[in-house]
Amino acid sequence: MTSWPFTYGSVPLCLLLIVALCAGTSHLGDNLCSSAAITSCQECLRRGPQCFWCFKEDFLDGAGAGHRCDLQTNLLRRGCGPEFTESGVKVEVDATVSSTQVNPRDISVTLTPGSEASFVVAVKQLPRYPVDLYYLVDVSASMQENLDHLKTVGVALSLRMAEHASDLWLGFGSFVDKPVSPYINVHPTKINNPCSDYEIRCRPAHGFHHVLSLTGNMSEFTRVIKRQRISGNMDTPEGGLDAMLQATVCQRAVGWRPEAKRLLLLMTDQPSHLALDSRLAGIVVPHDGLCHLENNVYTGSTRMDHPSLGQLSDKLLENHIYSIFAVEKQQYKWYEELVRLLPGSYLGKIEFFQSPNLIDLVVDSYKSLLTDVTLSVSVDDEAFGRYWTSVSPVCPEGTTAKERSCSGVQPNQTVYFNITVGLRSCPDNGSDEDIRVMVRPVGYNESTTVRIHAKCQCGCESTGRCGETLRSPCEGTMDTNGHDQRSLQGLVNESDWNCRAEGSDVDCSGRGVCECGRCVCERGRLGSVYGKYCENDDFSCSYEGGLLCGGHGVCVLGECVCDDNWTGDSCSCPISTATCQSPDGLLCSGRGVCECGRCVCHDHKYSGDFCERCPACQSSCVSNWKCVDCHMSHGLKQQEAGHCNRTCDTDVFYNSDVKSGGKHIQCMYIGSDNCRYWFQMSSQSGRNKLHISTQAECASRGRAVGTFLSVCALTVLCGLVVVAVSRLLLQKRGWSPGDAIKDGEYNCTRKELSYIPTSNEKTVTYRRERPPDHSVEMTVHVKMPLGEPWQ
Repeated sequence: MTSWPFTYGSVPLCLLLIVALCAGTSHLGDNLCSSAAITSCQECLRRGPQCFWCFKEDFLDGAGAGHRCDLQTNLLRRGCGPEFTESGVKVEVDATVSSTQVNPRDISVTLTPGSEASFVVAVKQLPRYPVDLYYLVDVSASMQENLDHLKTVGVALSLRMAEHASDLWLGFGSFVDKPVSPYINVHPTKINNPCSDYEIRCRPAHGFHHVLSLTGNMSEFTRVIKRQRISGNMDTPEGGLDAMLQATVCQRAVGWRPEAKRLLLLMTDQPSHLALDSRLAGIVVPHDGLCHLENNVYTGSTRMDHPSLGQLSDKLLENHIYSIFAVEKQQYKWYEELVRLLPGSYLGKIEFFQSPNLIDLVVDSYKSLLTDVTLSVSVDDEAFGRYWTSVSPVCPEGTTAKERSCSGVQPNQTVYFNITVGLRSCPDNGSDEDIRVMVRPVGYNESTTVRIHAKCQCGCESTGRCGETLRSPCEGTMDTNGHDQRSLQGLVNESDWNCRAEGSDVDCSGRGVCECGRCVCERGRLGSVYGKYCENDDFSCSYEGGLLCGGHGVCVLGECVCDDNWTGDSCSCPISTATCQSPDGLLCSGRGVCECGRCVCHDHKYSGDFCERCPACQSSCVSNWKCVDCHMSHGLKQQEAGHCNRTCDTDVFYNSDVKSGGKHIQCMYIGSDNCRYWFQMSSQSGRNKLHISTQAECASRGRAVGTFLSVCALTVLCGLVVVAVSRLLLQKRGWSPGDAIKDGEYNCTRKELSYIPTSNEKTVTYRRERPPDHSVEMTVHVKMPLGEPWQ
């Protein structure tokens, strides 16, 4: 047995296996294993799959037997290696056998009473399977017309199925009923020809007759169908289920191909006999589920009862066969109840079994069955009551999840089934047992075998060395009153009991009693005491938050042994630095270190969860203005500004264009020469760097501003000169605005510009009390006749 190294679909199945196992042990943190009430290996393993038993003789010497039961990680920390532990649950996957549809093919599981184990089985839907279709036809007299329609199906069906299957083979078999009274007329004239009253030559009644093995020769199929004749019986129900079982289990005679999808099509116009119906004919022997064909004729029809639905269902699953029922309208309800008990079954309603309808039924049922992936889990009958199983499907996107199945699965999609198997109890004799659980996707010719070993006894019990039965040093020396005979006879001194540590004046460190020269340590309220002299315990370690070792470790010899990813004297510090990661991706914003999951800042001025706050600090722009000004005043050449580096806290670099320099915050500084300088701060490896733009860029911008101001000043000066000259010319000529009107010059306002309202005019101003945005004033001049009062 090996681990599973490959993936199936897009999900590693080994990971799914681990996840499923972890899901079954969700109480690891509760540590249900450690208990003083546990006194044996069997009791420990019954606590659950997470519990392990340590049978090392000197493990926690002096402690009670219950300390041998614990989580495996705790036992390992306390010095009990894997070779000294007993476990109850184990899952092993055989990766040496692979398949194209169902994985894995073989799984081994070890269980103890009350435990369970989970694993994952993947089923992949492949496109364009080869298809085997076996027609099982009721040839009683009422099916005469339907049998005639079947003669034209073969070639047409082959052409239609070519769209969905790579290769189609057809076979044929017929049935009527059990050839015994009262199902048929046993009069000598009726046995060989049930249709003698109608002057028609019919076949004798038969339980099942295999006529044509599966073949890809459509002409041969058509020829065989044309030669078929009807038969007859007396009662209404037919022996369809009896014939189905034979067509299913007689693999070699029928010719089912191992690589093909197998379809068994039952055509009838009547209901079928069920189990126990044969008692009316005196047949009481249950069906054995085996093939009984001689010369292609079913010989067990008169000796064994009809199979039960459960038996038929198991045989269909075991032989990977889909069943299709093609029935007429009046029998549809009866068969609707029946197919619910047969997984992988499809029911179709046919009117007169005409060829086009029958072809559509076969194609539709095949497409439906192919896209419906259902899983069946079966346990050996003799152990069925002692085990339980559950199945949970994980369906691909776009499909529908049902109980134990997914519908609408497309080719090359994978369905994952999470399967849990549990052991309720051991056999009555208490011994171990091995059983098989078969996991079968319905209709698939591949399956998974789960081999379960029920572990009802610990392996160490066979040697008598499980730890709890170690030989006592006083064994054989105690009298009937419980006193040591050697001590009473003066053969053993009390000092020889060796229950005191060197330099100690009390037995067993005062935390136990000396029995037969050996310390039996007490179990206190806080925890357990152990050691040769009861000198050790599992509670004298650092506490954090009220929990021993912070709840992330165990106490061993007075020191905390921490779980993975935890450290510190009390196991309270996570090793991971993820909690110190600032939003910019730096550890503590580049200003500190991560200690015990929290940032410790280098500079006391900084604070916050990530050293991101500094109330006493100036902004990075303001704090570096003096440094920038120093460099600007001494030029941008590195050799000329060397002394500025001694006054600046940062390393200075000169860029051609800082404004396009990336994601850093840009700063703008206006120097004493009224030039604008751009710079930015960046931090790398704990050191700040100051990037300053070139002087050339600053100078070019200064010249542009100066030119602009000069043009503006010149324009204003010219405007003032023009206005002054124009006013002088007008005064010299004595021109006024009223004269222009008199001379016929145009005035766009139609009013004298020097107009002043007379006493009979009033100016009214309207103001909106609550304007929507701004106050709006409107001035209106109103002329009124003289003498009219203002209202």
